[in-house]
Amino acid sequence: MDRIEINPEILLGKPVIRGTRIPVELLIQKMSEGAAEADLLDAYPRLTREDLLAALAYAARRLSHDVIDLPKAG
Repeated sequence: MDRIEINPEILLGKPVIRGTRIPVELLIQKMSEGAAEADLLDAYPRLTREDLLAALAYAARRLSHDVIDLPKAG
């Protein structure tokens, strides 16, 4: 996770790609809307393929720790 930075002085501590102000959340959102890797790399020239993979890995890791409360039956 050396490509992801969390710093309270950058975007109020949202996870960003290290050395940028590009939030992980934005990249995940764009990918969920159908943006291709090439589109993102063109739109954000400072990004690399490894940055995009790190964003996905970060999101997966965060989701793996979520606890889901299911309603009780009956």
